[in-house]
Amino acid sequence: MPRNSVERGKETRQRLLDAAVVLVPEVGWSAVTTRLAAERAGVAPGVVHYHFASVTDLLVAAGLGFTGGLLDALAAELSARPGIADGVDWLLGELSRYSGTDPASLLMVEMFLAATRLPELREPLAEQIGRFRACVASWLAERGYQGDAAAAATVLAASIDGIMLHRALDPGLDPAALAGPLRAMFGSPAFGSPAFGSPAFGSLKEEA
Repeated sequence: MPRNSVERGKETRQRLLDAAVVLVPEVGWSAVTTRLAAERAGVAPGVVHYHFASVTDLLVAAGLGFTGGLLDALAAELSARPGIADGVDWLLGELSRYSGTDPASLLMVEMFLAATRLPELREPLAEQIGRFRACVASWLAERGYQGDAAAAATVLAASIDGIMLHRALDPGLDPAALAGPLRAMFGSPAFGSPAFGSPAFGSLKEEA
Protein backbone atom coordinates (compact mmCIF):
# COMPACT_ATOMS: atom_id res chain seq x y z
CA MET A 1 0.00 0.00 0.00
CA PRO A 2 1.48 3.40 -0.95
CA ARG A 3 2.44 5.60 1.97
CA ASN A 4 0.71 8.95 2.29
CA SER A 5 2.51 12.26 2.69
CA VAL A 6 2.03 12.31 6.47
CA GLU A 7 3.75 8.94 6.88
CA ARG A 8 6.59 10.01 4.59
CA GLY A 9 6.95 13.24 6.54
CA LYS A 10 7.15 11.40 9.86
CA GLU A 11 9.75 9.03 8.44
CA THR A 12 11.86 11.89 7.11
CA ARG A 13 11.65 13.76 10.40
CA GLN A 14 12.77 10.65 12.28
CA ARG A 15 15.69 10.17 9.88
CA LEU A 16 16.80 13.72 10.62
CA LEU A 17 16.54 13.11 14.38
CA ASP A 18 18.50 9.89 14.08
CA ALA A 19 21.14 11.66 12.01
CA ALA A 20 21.53 14.40 14.61
CA VAL A 21 21.95 11.87 17.43
CA VAL A 22 24.84 10.30 15.51
CA LEU A 23 26.44 13.54 14.33
CA VAL A 24 26.70 15.30 17.69
CA PRO A 25 29.13 12.74 19.17
CA GLU A 26 31.08 12.63 15.91
CA VAL A 27 31.67 16.34 15.26
CA GLY A 28 30.34 18.17 18.32
CA TRP A 29 27.12 20.09 18.92
CA SER A 30 28.25 23.37 17.39
CA ALA A 31 29.73 21.74 14.27
CA VAL A 32 26.50 20.10 13.08
CA THR A 33 25.18 21.98 10.05
CA THR A 34 22.13 21.77 7.84
CA ARG A 35 24.26 20.20 5.11
CA LEU A 36 25.74 17.55 7.41
CA ALA A 37 22.34 16.61 8.86
CA ALA A 38 20.78 16.43 5.41
CA GLU A 39 23.60 14.31 4.01
CA ARG A 40 23.48 11.88 6.92
CA ALA A 41 19.69 11.58 6.66
CA GLY A 42 19.80 11.24 2.88
CA VAL A 43 17.61 14.25 2.13
CA ALA A 44 17.99 17.62 0.45
CA PRO A 45 19.21 20.47 2.73
CA GLY A 46 15.95 22.36 2.35
CA VAL A 47 14.07 19.44 3.93
CA VAL A 48 15.78 20.12 7.27
CA HIS A 49 14.18 23.54 7.57
CA TYR A 50 10.83 22.19 6.44
CA HIS A 51 10.72 20.07 9.60
CA PHE A 52 12.76 22.25 11.99
CA ALA A 53 13.05 26.01 12.25
CA SER A 54 16.82 25.74 12.73
CA VAL A 55 19.62 23.25 13.20
CA THR A 56 19.51 24.07 16.91
CA ASP A 57 15.85 23.07 17.05
CA LEU A 58 16.77 19.78 15.35
CA LEU A 59 19.58 19.12 17.83
CA VAL A 60 17.45 19.98 20.84
CA ALA A 61 14.63 17.69 19.70
CA ALA A 62 17.03 14.86 18.90
CA GLY A 63 18.98 15.18 22.12
CA LEU A 64 15.91 15.38 24.34
CA GLY A 65 14.40 12.39 22.59
CA PHE A 66 17.51 10.38 23.36
CA THR A 67 17.91 11.47 26.99
CA GLY A 68 14.20 11.11 27.70
CA GLY A 69 14.19 7.52 26.51
CA LEU A 70 17.40 6.68 28.35
CA LEU A 71 16.33 8.20 31.68
CA ASP A 72 12.87 6.63 31.50
CA ALA A 73 14.40 3.21 30.85
CA LEU A 74 16.86 3.62 33.73
CA ALA A 75 14.10 4.72 36.10
CA ALA A 76 11.87 1.79 35.12
CA GLU A 77 14.65 -0.75 35.56
CA LEU A 78 15.78 0.73 38.87
CA SER A 79 12.21 0.73 40.20
CA ALA A 80 12.11 -3.03 39.69
CA ARG A 81 15.16 -3.62 41.89
CA PRO A 82 14.14 -5.07 45.26
CA GLY A 83 16.72 -3.30 47.43
CA ILE A 84 19.07 -0.34 47.53
CA ALA A 85 22.20 -2.50 47.36
CA ASP A 86 20.84 -4.37 44.36
CA GLY A 87 19.90 -1.09 42.70
CA VAL A 88 23.32 0.44 43.22
CA ASP A 89 25.02 -2.67 41.85
CA TRP A 90 22.73 -2.66 38.82
CA LEU A 91 23.36 1.02 38.07
CA LEU A 92 27.12 0.51 38.25
CA GLY A 93 26.78 -2.48 35.97
CA GLU A 94 24.94 -0.31 33.46
CA LEU A 95 27.69 2.30 33.67
CA SER A 96 30.23 -0.37 32.78
CA ARG A 97 28.65 -0.49 29.33
CA TYR A 98 29.77 3.09 28.66
CA SER A 99 33.42 4.03 28.25
CA GLY A 100 32.91 7.76 28.59
CA THR A 101 34.04 8.22 25.00
CA ASP A 102 31.29 6.15 23.41
CA PRO A 103 28.62 7.95 21.32
CA ALA A 104 25.98 7.96 24.05
CA SER A 105 28.35 9.39 26.65
CA LEU A 106 29.66 12.04 24.25
CA LEU A 107 26.13 13.05 23.32
CA MET A 108 25.27 13.57 26.98
CA VAL A 109 28.42 15.64 27.56
CA GLU A 110 27.70 17.79 24.51
CA MET A 111 24.11 18.31 25.67
CA PHE A 112 25.12 19.37 29.17
CA LEU A 113 27.59 21.86 27.72
CA ALA A 114 25.09 23.21 25.19
CA ALA A 115 22.45 23.51 27.92
CA THR A 116 24.59 26.11 29.69
CA ARG A 117 24.04 28.39 26.68
CA LEU A 118 20.59 27.39 25.43
CA PRO A 119 17.56 27.90 27.68
CA GLU A 120 15.43 25.96 25.19
CA LEU A 121 17.58 22.92 25.96
CA ARG A 122 18.43 23.61 29.60
CA GLU A 123 14.86 23.83 30.87
CA PRO A 124 13.43 20.63 29.33
CA LEU A 125 16.63 18.70 30.10
CA ALA A 126 16.41 19.85 33.71
CA GLU A 127 12.79 18.66 33.78
CA GLN A 128 13.79 15.23 32.49
CA ILE A 129 16.53 14.91 35.07
CA GLY A 130 14.16 16.16 37.75
CA ARG A 131 11.65 13.43 36.87
CA PHE A 132 14.40 10.83 37.02
CA ARG A 133 15.53 12.04 40.44
CA ALA A 134 11.92 11.99 41.67
CA CYS A 135 11.61 8.35 40.58
CA VAL A 136 14.86 7.49 42.35
CA ALA A 137 13.70 9.29 45.49
CA SER A 138 10.43 7.33 45.50
CA TRP A 139 12.33 4.09 45.00
CA LEU A 140 14.67 4.88 47.90
CA ALA A 141 11.78 5.76 50.21
CA GLU A 142 9.90 2.60 49.25
CA ARG A 143 13.00 0.55 50.02
CA GLY A 144 13.19 1.93 53.56
CA TYR A 145 15.58 4.83 53.17
CA GLN A 146 14.91 7.10 56.16
CA GLY A 147 16.99 10.12 55.26
CA ASP A 148 16.24 12.89 52.77
CA ALA A 149 15.31 10.75 49.77
CA ALA A 150 15.28 13.70 47.35
CA ALA A 151 18.79 14.75 48.37
CA ALA A 152 20.05 11.17 48.18
CA ALA A 153 18.54 10.77 44.71
CA THR A 154 20.32 13.92 43.56
CA VAL A 155 23.64 12.60 44.87
CA LEU A 156 23.09 9.25 43.14
CA ALA A 157 22.20 10.88 39.82
CA ALA A 158 25.21 13.19 40.05
CA SER A 159 27.43 10.23 40.91
CA ILE A 160 26.34 8.46 37.73
CA ASP A 161 27.20 11.51 35.64
CA GLY A 162 30.52 12.00 37.43
CA ILE A 163 31.62 8.40 37.04
CA MET A 164 30.87 8.59 33.32
CA LEU A 165 33.02 11.73 33.00
CA HIS A 166 35.87 10.15 34.94
CA ARG A 167 35.79 7.05 32.76
CA ALA A 168 36.47 9.26 29.72
CA LEU A 169 39.76 10.30 31.36
CA ASP A 170 40.52 7.02 33.13
CA PRO A 171 39.53 4.06 30.92
CA GLY A 172 40.71 1.66 33.61
CA LEU A 173 38.15 2.90 36.11
CA ASP A 174 35.83 0.04 37.01
CA PRO A 175 32.41 1.28 38.18
CA ALA A 176 31.84 -1.99 40.05
CA ALA A 177 34.78 -1.13 42.31
CA LEU A 178 32.77 1.83 43.60
CA ALA A 179 29.91 -0.30 44.90
CA GLY A 180 31.11 -0.31 48.52
CA PRO A 181 31.31 3.47 48.98
CA LEU A 182 28.05 4.09 47.14
CA ARG A 183 26.20 1.43 49.12
CA ALA A 184 27.43 2.96 52.36
CA MET A 185 26.51 6.44 51.17
CA PHE A 186 22.93 5.41 50.47
CA GLY A 187 22.46 3.35 53.56
CA SER A 188 23.01 -0.18 52.32
CA PRO A 189 25.27 -2.34 54.49
CA ALA A 190 28.71 -2.68 52.95
CA PHE A 191 31.98 -3.65 54.56
CA GLY A 192 30.21 -3.69 57.92
CA SER A 193 28.90 -0.11 57.75
CA PRO A 194 25.51 0.52 59.41
CA ALA A 195 22.48 1.24 57.28
CA PHE A 196 20.88 4.68 57.43
CA GLY A 197 18.02 4.57 59.86
CA SER A 198 19.59 1.81 61.94
CA PRO A 199 20.15 2.41 65.68
CA ALA A 200 23.88 2.88 65.10
CA PHE A 201 23.35 5.54 62.46
CA GLY A 202 20.61 7.17 64.50
CA SER A 203 22.94 7.59 67.47
CA LEU A 204 25.51 9.27 65.26
CA LYS A 205 22.90 11.78 64.09
CA GLU A 206 21.90 12.54 67.67
CA GLU A 207 25.50 13.21 68.68
CA ALA A 208 26.23 15.41 65.66
